[in-house]
Amino acid sequence: MDFAVNPAEPVFMLSGQGSQAVGMGADLMGLPEVRETFDCASDSFGFDVARAVAEGTQEDLSRTLCAQASIAALSVGIARALMAKGVQPSAVLGFSLGQIGALAVSGMLGIGETFALAARRAELMSEAAASHPGSMCALLGADEETVRQLCEECAEGDVLVIANCNCPGQIVVSGTSDAVGRAREAWGARKKRSAMLATEGGFHSPLMQEASDALSSYLATVPFDEPRIPLICNVDARPLCAADAAEHLARHLVEPVRFDRSVSFLEQAGATDFVETGFGGVLVGLVKRIDKSLARSIVQDRGDFEAACARYGMGATVSDALRESADSEKDCNANI
Repeated sequence: MDFAVNPAEPVFMLSGQGSQAVGMGADLMGLPEVRETFDCASDSFGFDVARAVAEGTQEDLSRTLCAQASIAALSVGIARALMAKGVQPSAVLGFSLGQIGALAVSGMLGIGETFALAARRAELMSEAAASHPGSMCALLGADEETVRQLCEECAEGDVLVIANCNCPGQIVVSGTSDAVGRAREAWGARKKRSAMLATEGGFHSPLMQEASDALSSYLATVPFDEPRIPLICNVDARPLCAADAAEHLARHLVEPVRFDRSVSFLEQAGATDFVETGFGGVLVGLVKRIDKSLARSIVQDRGDFEAACARYGMGATVSDALRESADSEKDCNANI
């Protein structure tokens, strides 16, 4: 493998939609990079994102536009604040929505361009979800080949595909609600567990084709720079370059999120330390299930932020105790 990262520097992971919660990041708003990022998100999305997070209801925050604005603002803001304090990532990896924020962290787009893209993408996804209703479901104890066969058996002419390859034993399917319901019932008949995701549509499936086509037209006007920090793409689990960015980001809406392969690729490239910038710790939990030997932590509040600055600023390694204390023990990935 020609690609390599510095094992002494962490990989930044940006959270996906589903991680949002009322009041998240409240004690980080005093950091100028976080506040600036929320202001930029507000300008692009057309509403006060910080106020929505602080004062809105969970139902309001779960709507596609608000969810994507809030989690992207927090993830990018935290990453920028860490970098301002000298915490240099070896690479950046986003989960679905997180990949859009990763464009700003990597240097492929400026922060303004990133949130303009995020807003347009969210709008198109919401419109496609309204025109072509669907849902998503996490199948636990699953492997990719078994789920692919399950989709073929349960589709019955409807859309039903693998949407997220999260970690060993956790795969998300997406499609029409009827088809997803059949898959869930069939999975339960095998004495296997599943969990519906709180989404407005069947994302990362052909139901998003209209959004993908429209986003492709938008992306044709966006000038991407080569990344200063390597960005590992969800589509193929490989470093993204400027020439491929538009095509890959459009495909991203209709193809699976390959998070498991992305983490494995980075591990093979020398990465040993993964830091989630965002809220909820879902990605930290997935990394644990992919390889327990990898260091993993989350920065989601002021205490986490100060600890990360001190730890990486002093060049210290992450201890086993820190790894375990940061783990998320969620059974189902809420990110999409």
